[in-house]
Amino acid sequence: MQDFSFYNPTRIEFGAGKIAKINQLVPADAKVLVLLGGESAKKNGTLDEVLSALGERETHQFSGIEPNPSYETLIQAVELIKQHNIDFLLAVGGGSVIDGTKFVAAAALYPEDAWQILVTGGKHIKQALPFATVLTLPATGSEMNSGSVITRKSLQAKLPFGSPLLFPQFSILDPVKTYSLPQKQIANGVVDAFVHVMEQYLTYAADAPVQDRFAEGLLQTLIEIGPKALAEPENYQVRASLMWTATLALNGLIGAGVPQDWATHMLGHELTAQHGLDHAQTLAIVLPEMLRQRKASKMTKLVQFAQRVWHIENGTDDEKAEAAIEKMRAFFESLGVATRLSDYQLGAEHIEPLIHSLTKHNMVALGEHGDVTPDLCRSILQASL
Repeated sequence: MQDFSFYNPTRIEFGAGKIAKINQLVPADAKVLVLLGGESAKKNGTLDEVLSALGERETHQFSGIEPNPSYETLIQAVELIKQHNIDFLLAVGGGSVIDGTKFVAAAALYPEDAWQILVTGGKHIKQALPFATVLTLPATGSEMNSGSVITRKSLQAKLPFGSPLLFPQFSILDPVKTYSLPQKQIANGVVDAFVHVMEQYLTYAADAPVQDRFAEGLLQTLIEIGPKALAEPENYQVRASLMWTATLALNGLIGAGVPQDWATHMLGHELTAQHGLDHAQTLAIVLPEMLRQRKASKMTKLVQFAQRVWHIENGTDDEKAEAAIEKMRAFFESLGVATRLSDYQLGAEHIEPLIHSLTKHNMVALGEHGDVTPDLCRSILQASL
Protein backbone atom coordinates (compact mmCIF):
# COMPACT_ATOMS: atom_id res chain seq x y z
CA MET A 1 0.00 0.00 0.00
CA GLN A 2 1.22 3.48 -0.86
CA ASP A 3 1.46 6.32 1.66
CA PHE A 4 -1.53 8.63 1.62
CA SER A 5 -3.33 11.52 3.27
CA PHE A 6 -7.06 11.17 3.65
CA TYR A 7 -9.35 14.08 4.45
CA ASN A 8 -13.11 14.27 4.08
CA PRO A 9 -15.04 16.73 6.26
CA THR A 10 -18.45 16.33 4.59
CA ARG A 11 -21.31 15.46 6.93
CA ILE A 12 -23.84 13.02 5.47
CA GLU A 13 -27.50 13.07 6.51
CA PHE A 14 -28.99 9.93 4.98
CA GLY A 15 -32.62 8.89 4.92
CA ALA A 16 -36.19 9.86 4.16
CA GLY A 17 -37.25 13.27 5.41
CA LYS A 18 -33.72 14.46 6.13
CA ILE A 19 -34.22 17.70 4.18
CA ALA A 20 -35.74 19.11 7.36
CA LYS A 21 -32.25 18.98 8.93
CA ILE A 22 -31.23 21.92 6.73
CA ASN A 23 -32.71 24.26 9.29
CA GLN A 24 -30.21 23.06 11.89
CA LEU A 25 -27.21 22.89 9.56
CA VAL A 26 -27.33 26.21 7.68
CA PRO A 27 -26.36 29.31 9.72
CA ALA A 28 -29.48 31.16 10.86
CA ASP A 29 -28.30 34.48 9.43
CA ALA A 30 -27.10 33.07 6.08
CA LYS A 31 -28.05 34.64 2.77
CA VAL A 32 -28.64 31.52 0.71
CA LEU A 33 -28.52 30.91 -3.03
CA VAL A 34 -30.29 27.68 -4.03
CA LEU A 35 -28.84 26.32 -7.27
CA LEU A 36 -30.93 24.05 -9.49
CA GLY A 37 -30.86 22.21 -12.79
CA GLY A 38 -34.11 21.82 -14.68
CA GLU A 39 -37.64 21.75 -13.38
CA SER A 40 -37.70 18.38 -11.63
CA ALA A 41 -36.93 19.68 -8.13
CA LYS A 42 -39.81 22.10 -8.48
CA LYS A 43 -42.24 19.58 -9.93
CA ASN A 44 -41.62 16.80 -7.41
CA GLY A 45 -41.82 19.06 -4.37
CA THR A 46 -38.15 18.87 -3.36
CA LEU A 47 -37.61 22.60 -3.79
CA ASP A 48 -40.64 23.38 -1.61
CA GLU A 49 -39.22 21.14 1.13
CA VAL A 50 -35.86 22.89 0.90
CA LEU A 51 -37.37 26.37 1.06
CA SER A 52 -39.54 25.34 4.00
CA ALA A 53 -36.49 24.03 5.84
CA LEU A 54 -34.63 27.30 5.17
CA GLY A 55 -37.40 29.15 6.97
CA GLU A 56 -37.00 32.90 7.30
CA ARG A 57 -33.50 33.08 5.84
CA GLU A 58 -32.98 35.41 2.90
CA THR A 59 -33.11 33.06 -0.09
CA HIS A 60 -32.50 33.45 -3.81
CA GLN A 61 -32.66 30.90 -6.61
CA PHE A 62 -30.59 30.19 -9.69
CA SER A 63 -31.80 27.51 -12.08
CA GLY A 64 -30.78 26.18 -15.48
CA ILE A 65 -27.49 24.41 -14.68
CA GLU A 66 -27.03 21.93 -17.50
CA PRO A 67 -26.35 18.17 -17.34
CA ASN A 68 -22.79 19.10 -18.30
CA PRO A 69 -22.56 22.36 -16.35
CA SER A 70 -21.26 25.18 -18.50
CA TYR A 71 -18.89 27.96 -17.57
CA GLU A 72 -21.11 30.40 -19.44
CA THR A 73 -24.17 29.59 -17.29
CA LEU A 74 -22.30 29.43 -13.99
CA ILE A 75 -20.72 32.85 -14.44
CA GLN A 76 -24.26 34.24 -14.33
CA ALA A 77 -24.69 32.67 -10.89
CA VAL A 78 -21.46 34.31 -9.76
CA GLU A 79 -22.85 37.70 -10.76
CA LEU A 80 -26.05 37.00 -8.81
CA ILE A 81 -23.98 36.18 -5.73
CA LYS A 82 -22.12 39.46 -5.93
CA GLN A 83 -25.32 41.40 -6.53
CA HIS A 84 -27.05 40.06 -3.41
CA ASN A 85 -24.02 39.46 -1.16
CA ILE A 86 -24.81 35.76 -0.92
CA ASP A 87 -22.72 33.93 1.70
CA PHE A 88 -24.02 30.31 1.52
CA LEU A 89 -24.81 28.07 -1.45
CA LEU A 90 -27.17 25.10 -1.53
CA ALA A 91 -27.07 22.76 -4.53
CA VAL A 92 -30.31 20.86 -5.13
CA GLY A 93 -29.86 18.24 -7.83
CA GLY A 94 -27.44 15.67 -9.16
CA GLY A 95 -23.72 15.72 -9.78
CA SER A 96 -23.89 18.39 -12.46
CA VAL A 97 -25.63 20.89 -10.19
CA ILE A 98 -23.18 20.06 -7.40
CA ASP A 99 -20.17 20.32 -9.71
CA GLY A 100 -21.45 23.66 -10.93
CA THR A 101 -21.96 24.88 -7.38
CA LYS A 102 -18.34 24.02 -6.55
CA PHE A 103 -17.17 26.20 -9.42
CA VAL A 104 -19.47 29.03 -8.36
CA ALA A 105 -18.27 28.76 -4.74
CA ALA A 106 -14.67 29.22 -5.87
CA ALA A 107 -15.31 31.72 -8.67
CA ALA A 108 -17.31 34.10 -6.45
CA LEU A 109 -14.20 34.79 -4.37
CA TYR A 110 -11.54 34.32 -7.05
CA PRO A 111 -9.51 37.52 -7.55
CA GLU A 112 -8.60 36.84 -11.19
CA ASP A 113 -10.37 35.64 -14.32
CA ALA A 114 -12.45 32.66 -13.13
CA TRP A 115 -11.51 30.71 -16.27
CA GLN A 116 -8.09 30.26 -14.67
CA ILE A 117 -9.70 27.98 -12.09
CA LEU A 118 -10.26 25.43 -14.84
CA VAL A 119 -7.04 26.08 -16.74
CA THR A 120 -4.98 25.45 -13.59
CA GLY A 121 -7.09 22.59 -12.26
CA GLY A 122 -8.01 24.63 -9.18
CA LYS A 123 -4.44 24.86 -7.88
CA HIS A 124 -4.69 28.53 -6.96
CA ILE A 125 -8.03 28.51 -5.14
CA LYS A 126 -7.42 30.24 -1.81
CA GLN A 127 -10.99 30.65 -0.58
CA ALA A 128 -14.53 29.55 -1.44
CA LEU A 129 -18.05 30.19 -0.26
CA PRO A 130 -19.47 27.53 2.08
CA PHE A 131 -21.98 25.25 0.39
CA ALA A 132 -24.04 22.13 0.94
CA THR A 133 -26.04 19.75 -1.23
CA VAL A 134 -29.38 18.01 -1.48
CA LEU A 135 -28.69 15.04 -3.75
CA THR A 136 -31.46 13.94 -6.11
CA LEU A 137 -29.52 11.74 -8.56
CA PRO A 138 -27.06 9.07 -7.38
CA ALA A 139 -24.13 8.87 -9.80
CA THR A 140 -21.09 11.07 -9.49
CA GLY A 141 -20.17 11.11 -5.80
CA SER A 142 -19.75 14.88 -6.03
CA GLU A 143 -21.82 15.19 -2.84
CA MET A 144 -18.88 13.89 -0.78
CA ASN A 145 -15.73 14.98 -2.61
CA SER A 146 -13.89 18.15 -3.59
CA GLY A 147 -13.66 17.65 -7.36
CA SER A 148 -15.66 19.02 -10.26
CA VAL A 149 -15.78 19.04 -14.05
CA ILE A 150 -16.99 22.06 -16.02
CA THR A 151 -17.56 22.60 -19.75
CA ARG A 152 -16.83 25.81 -21.62
CA LYS A 153 -19.12 25.50 -24.60
CA SER A 154 -17.48 28.24 -26.65
CA LEU A 155 -14.17 26.36 -26.57
CA GLN A 156 -15.58 22.80 -26.60
CA ALA A 157 -13.50 22.17 -23.49
CA LYS A 158 -14.51 19.99 -20.55
CA LEU A 159 -11.96 20.31 -17.75
CA PRO A 160 -11.62 18.92 -14.22
CA PHE A 161 -10.54 20.87 -11.15
CA GLY A 162 -10.57 20.48 -7.41
CA SER A 163 -9.53 21.94 -4.08
CA PRO A 164 -9.70 20.88 -0.41
CA LEU A 165 -11.80 24.02 0.03
CA LEU A 166 -14.57 22.51 -2.12
CA PHE A 167 -15.91 19.73 0.05
CA PRO A 168 -19.62 20.26 0.80
CA GLN A 169 -20.22 21.15 4.44
CA PHE A 170 -23.04 18.62 4.47
CA SER A 171 -25.07 16.57 2.02
CA ILE A 172 -28.65 15.38 2.36
CA LEU A 173 -29.19 11.94 0.80
CA ASP A 174 -32.86 10.96 0.69
CA PRO A 175 -33.43 7.87 -1.51
CA VAL A 176 -37.10 8.80 -1.93
CA LYS A 177 -36.00 11.77 -4.05
CA THR A 178 -34.79 9.32 -6.72
CA TYR A 179 -38.15 7.62 -7.26
CA SER A 180 -39.30 9.94 -10.04
CA LEU A 181 -36.05 9.92 -12.03
CA PRO A 182 -36.18 8.73 -15.65
CA GLN A 183 -34.78 5.23 -16.15
CA LYS A 184 -32.04 6.63 -18.38
CA GLN A 185 -30.67 8.71 -15.52
CA ILE A 186 -30.69 5.74 -13.15
CA ALA A 187 -28.87 3.59 -15.73
CA ASN A 188 -26.34 6.34 -16.29
CA GLY A 189 -25.84 6.63 -12.54
CA VAL A 190 -25.07 2.92 -12.18
CA VAL A 191 -22.53 3.07 -15.03
CA ASP A 192 -20.96 6.26 -13.72
CA ALA A 193 -20.47 4.80 -10.24
CA PHE A 194 -19.15 1.52 -11.69
CA VAL A 195 -16.50 3.29 -13.77
CA HIS A 196 -15.51 5.52 -10.86
CA VAL A 197 -14.65 2.38 -8.92
CA MET A 198 -12.81 0.88 -11.90
CA GLU A 199 -10.61 3.95 -12.33
CA GLN A 200 -9.28 3.44 -8.81
CA TYR A 201 -9.30 -0.35 -8.72
CA LEU A 202 -8.24 -1.70 -12.08
CA THR A 203 -4.65 -0.51 -12.32
CA TYR A 204 -1.88 -2.71 -10.96
CA ALA A 205 -1.42 -4.73 -7.79
CA ALA A 206 -0.40 -2.46 -4.90
CA ASP A 207 -0.71 -4.86 -1.95
CA ALA A 208 -3.82 -3.03 -0.74
CA PRO A 209 -6.31 -5.78 0.12
CA VAL A 210 -8.66 -3.49 2.06
CA GLN A 211 -9.12 -1.13 -0.88
CA ASP A 212 -9.42 -4.02 -3.33
CA ARG A 213 -12.10 -5.84 -1.37
CA PHE A 214 -13.96 -2.60 -0.73
CA ALA A 215 -13.91 -1.78 -4.45
CA GLU A 216 -14.97 -5.28 -5.45
CA GLY A 217 -17.85 -5.14 -3.01
CA LEU A 218 -19.07 -1.89 -4.54
CA LEU A 219 -18.83 -3.36 -8.06
CA GLN A 220 -20.73 -6.49 -7.04
CA THR A 221 -23.38 -4.35 -5.35
CA LEU A 222 -23.90 -2.32 -8.52
CA ILE A 223 -24.16 -5.50 -10.61
CA GLU A 224 -26.74 -6.86 -8.18
CA ILE A 225 -28.89 -3.77 -7.69
CA GLY A 226 -28.55 -2.06 -11.09
CA PRO A 227 -31.33 -4.06 -12.80
CA LYS A 228 -33.50 -3.85 -9.66
CA ALA A 229 -33.13 -0.07 -9.56
CA LEU A 230 -34.61 0.07 -13.05
CA ALA A 231 -37.33 -2.54 -12.47
CA GLU A 232 -38.45 -1.34 -9.02
CA PRO A 233 -38.22 2.46 -8.99
CA GLU A 234 -39.87 2.82 -5.56
CA ASN A 235 -37.94 0.07 -3.79
CA TYR A 236 -36.47 2.15 -0.98
CA GLN A 237 -33.76 -0.31 0.01
CA VAL A 238 -32.51 -0.70 -3.56
CA ARG A 239 -32.46 3.05 -4.17
CA ALA A 240 -30.77 3.59 -0.79
CA SER A 241 -28.07 1.07 -1.71
CA LEU A 242 -27.52 2.72 -5.08
CA MET A 243 -27.31 6.19 -3.55
CA TRP A 244 -24.75 5.15 -0.92
CA THR A 245 -22.71 3.03 -3.34
CA ALA A 246 -22.38 5.94 -5.75
CA THR A 247 -21.21 8.17 -2.89
CA LEU A 248 -18.65 5.64 -1.65
CA ALA A 249 -17.38 5.12 -5.19
CA LEU A 250 -15.77 8.56 -5.20
CA ASN A 251 -15.41 9.92 -1.68
CA GLY A 252 -11.71 9.11 -1.44
CA LEU A 253 -11.82 5.89 0.57
CA ILE A 254 -11.16 3.28 -2.12
CA GLY A 255 -8.59 5.50 -3.84
CA ALA A 256 -6.47 6.09 -0.74
CA GLY A 257 -3.11 4.35 -0.94
CA VAL A 258 -3.56 2.86 -4.41
CA PRO A 259 -2.62 3.94 -7.97
CA GLN A 260 -5.40 5.54 -10.00
CA ASP A 261 -6.03 5.67 -13.73
CA TRP A 262 -8.70 8.20 -14.96
CA ALA A 263 -7.69 7.96 -18.64
CA THR A 264 -11.19 6.75 -19.51
CA HIS A 265 -12.66 9.88 -17.96
CA MET A 266 -10.29 12.25 -19.73
CA LEU A 267 -11.03 10.74 -23.13
CA GLY A 268 -14.73 10.59 -22.32
CA HIS A 269 -14.75 14.31 -21.49
CA GLU A 270 -13.73 15.06 -25.07
CA LEU A 271 -16.67 13.05 -26.41
CA THR A 272 -19.05 15.02 -24.23
CA ALA A 273 -17.52 18.39 -25.08
CA GLN A 274 -17.65 17.81 -28.84
CA HIS A 275 -20.77 15.70 -29.26
CA GLY A 276 -22.92 16.25 -26.17
CA LEU A 277 -23.03 12.62 -25.07
CA ASP A 278 -24.01 11.89 -21.49
CA HIS A 279 -20.99 11.42 -19.25
CA ALA A 280 -21.89 7.81 -18.47
CA GLN A 281 -22.38 7.05 -22.15
CA THR A 282 -18.84 8.16 -22.92
CA LEU A 283 -17.47 5.98 -20.10
CA ALA A 284 -19.37 2.95 -21.38
CA ILE A 285 -17.89 3.50 -24.84
CA VAL A 286 -14.30 4.04 -23.78
CA LEU A 287 -13.68 1.71 -20.83
CA PRO A 288 -13.98 -1.73 -22.52
CA GLU A 289 -11.38 -0.95 -25.17
CA MET A 290 -9.28 1.10 -22.74
CA LEU A 291 -8.87 -2.06 -20.69
CA ARG A 292 -8.35 -4.31 -23.71
CA GLN A 293 -5.72 -2.09 -25.33
CA ARG A 294 -3.81 -1.90 -22.03
CA LYS A 295 -4.32 -5.51 -21.07
CA ALA A 296 -0.63 -6.32 -20.64
CA SER A 297 0.00 -3.72 -17.92
CA LYS A 298 -3.34 -4.43 -16.20
CA MET A 299 -3.38 -8.23 -16.47
CA THR A 300 -2.96 -9.01 -12.77
CA LYS A 301 -5.91 -6.84 -11.76
CA LEU A 302 -7.97 -7.90 -14.79
CA VAL A 303 -7.68 -11.53 -13.72
CA GLN A 304 -8.55 -10.55 -10.15
CA PHE A 305 -11.55 -8.59 -11.49
CA ALA A 306 -12.63 -11.62 -13.51
CA GLN A 307 -12.36 -14.03 -10.61
CA ARG A 308 -13.64 -11.96 -7.71
CA VAL A 309 -16.30 -9.80 -9.37
CA TRP A 310 -17.54 -12.01 -12.23
CA HIS A 311 -16.60 -15.43 -10.75
CA ILE A 312 -14.75 -16.47 -13.91
CA GLU A 313 -12.43 -19.36 -13.04
CA ASN A 314 -11.81 -21.23 -16.30
CA GLY A 315 -9.32 -20.44 -19.04
CA THR A 316 -5.97 -18.74 -19.36
CA ASP A 317 -5.30 -15.36 -17.81
CA ASP A 318 -5.88 -13.75 -21.18
CA GLU A 319 -9.17 -15.58 -21.62
CA LYS A 320 -10.31 -14.57 -18.14
CA ALA A 321 -9.44 -10.94 -18.84
CA GLU A 322 -11.32 -10.97 -22.15
CA ALA A 323 -14.34 -12.62 -20.58
CA ALA A 324 -14.44 -10.06 -17.77
CA ILE A 325 -14.28 -7.14 -20.19
CA GLU A 326 -17.15 -8.58 -22.22
CA LYS A 327 -19.19 -9.31 -19.07
CA MET A 328 -18.78 -5.67 -18.12
CA ARG A 329 -19.82 -4.50 -21.59
CA ALA A 330 -22.88 -6.76 -21.47
CA PHE A 331 -23.78 -5.34 -18.05
CA PHE A 332 -23.72 -1.78 -19.39
CA GLU A 333 -25.79 -2.82 -22.41
CA SER A 334 -28.31 -4.62 -20.18
CA LEU A 335 -28.97 -1.29 -18.46
CA GLY A 336 -29.66 0.34 -21.82
CA VAL A 337 -26.33 2.18 -22.05
CA ALA A 338 -24.80 1.48 -25.46
CA THR A 339 -21.05 0.87 -25.71
CA ARG A 340 -20.07 1.68 -29.29
CA LEU A 341 -19.45 5.01 -31.01
CA SER A 342 -21.66 3.88 -33.88
CA ASP A 343 -24.56 3.52 -31.43
CA TYR A 344 -24.41 7.31 -31.12
CA GLN A 345 -24.03 7.97 -34.86
CA LEU A 346 -20.31 8.67 -34.51
CA GLY A 347 -17.85 7.28 -37.04
CA ALA A 348 -14.18 7.17 -37.95
CA GLU A 349 -14.32 10.75 -39.22
CA HIS A 350 -14.96 11.99 -35.68
CA ILE A 351 -11.83 10.48 -34.16
CA GLU A 352 -9.12 12.92 -35.27
CA PRO A 353 -10.89 16.02 -33.91
CA LEU A 354 -11.16 14.23 -30.55
CA ILE A 355 -7.44 13.40 -30.55
CA HIS A 356 -6.58 16.98 -31.54
CA SER A 357 -8.65 18.32 -28.65
CA LEU A 358 -7.10 15.83 -26.22
CA THR A 359 -3.65 17.08 -27.21
CA LYS A 360 -4.70 20.72 -27.02
CA HIS A 361 -5.81 20.14 -23.43
CA ASN A 362 -2.43 18.57 -22.64
CA MET A 363 -3.92 15.12 -22.00
CA VAL A 364 -0.89 13.43 -23.51
CA ALA A 365 0.41 11.17 -20.71
CA LEU A 366 -2.63 9.66 -19.01
CA GLY A 367 -3.18 6.62 -16.84
CA GLU A 368 -1.47 5.17 -13.79
CA HIS A 369 1.81 4.80 -15.72
CA GLY A 370 1.51 7.98 -17.77
CA ASP A 371 1.67 5.86 -20.92
CA VAL A 372 -1.77 6.54 -22.41
CA THR A 373 -0.77 8.71 -25.35
CA PRO A 374 -2.92 10.37 -28.01
CA ASP A 375 -1.87 7.58 -30.39
CA LEU A 376 -3.14 4.96 -27.98
CA CYS A 377 -6.36 6.91 -27.51
CA ARG A 378 -6.79 6.92 -31.28
CA SER A 379 -6.48 3.13 -31.32
CA ILE A 380 -8.98 2.85 -28.47
CA LEU A 381 -11.53 4.98 -30.30
CA GLN A 382 -11.00 3.07 -33.55
CA ALA A 383 -11.63 -0.18 -31.71
CA SER A 384 -14.75 1.35 -30.12
CA LEU A 385 -16.48 2.04 -33.43
